[in-house]
Amino acid sequence: SGFVSQDLYLHGFFSASIKLPADYTAGVVVAFYMSNGDMYEKSHDEVDFEFLGNIRGKDWRIQTNVYGNGSTNIGREERYGLWFDPSEDFHQYSILWTQTHIIFFIDNVPIREIKRTEAMGGDFPSKPMSLYATIWDGSDWATNGGRYRVNYKYAPYIAEFSDFVLHGCAVDPIDHSSKCDATLNSNPILTSVTPEQRAKMENFRKKHMQYSYCYDRARYKVPPPECVVDPQEADHLRWFDPVTFGGARRHHGKRHHRSRSSRAEATAI
Repeated sequence: SGFVSQDLYLHGFFSASIKLPADYTAGVVVAFYMSNGDMYEKSHDEVDFEFLGNIRGKDWRIQTNVYGNGSTNIGREERYGLWFDPSEDFHQYSILWTQTHIIFFIDNVPIREIKRTEAMGGDFPSKPMSLYATIWDGSDWATNGGRYRVNYKYAPYIAEFSDFVLHGCAVDPIDHSSKCDATLNSNPILTSVTPEQRAKMENFRKKHMQYSYCYDRARYKVPPPECVVDPQEADHLRWFDPVTFGGARRHHGKRHHRSRSSRAEATAI
């Protein structure tokens, strides 16, 4: 189940305070994301925050991902451990999307920056998108690669959302003409992060990043062309998972891919 914005947007700042379901939530995916999959089935764009369910007593993980022009064959996932329990209180999750950058924030701390590069080609999201929030069963892949599945004896699973910010350029769904939010004139959207924010982002990534597609040697023998390899990040991930990030042979396990069609249909509000 879930909901979707009534308007399409081309660039802007989008945010919500979210409190996740508590107790045993393995396999339960809560997603806050932008997509145009309903309009462009084979060439859709998407920008994701996804919470990957949790086992009681374990630290929560969150995933970010980006698709452009239907480029689902190249997953650009990153995953991070959270330093707080997102089921105990509300926390702010935000997406800044401009012509040149996508930046993800948690509680106003930037955690990931994606720059539009020539190497990405059409894989950078560039078409109008709606804002979605959904909760759905991702048992096949979400928690420890599908090892732990949804147990419905712990249902109902309730995710709470508040303090929405949709600060961007609304687009007419018919002719795709754009009308920017009037507040953009007095409060223009930033296109990057400050030096102080960048320092916080680098510190966050050193401490909390657990997976990045750019360093996954089991998946990509050569990193995708837009990747900029940071030696410190590489060392951190190699220590965290030497099989995936050190090039050692994988003896077991299966990578699970999922389709957006598995998400429950969202309703407009």
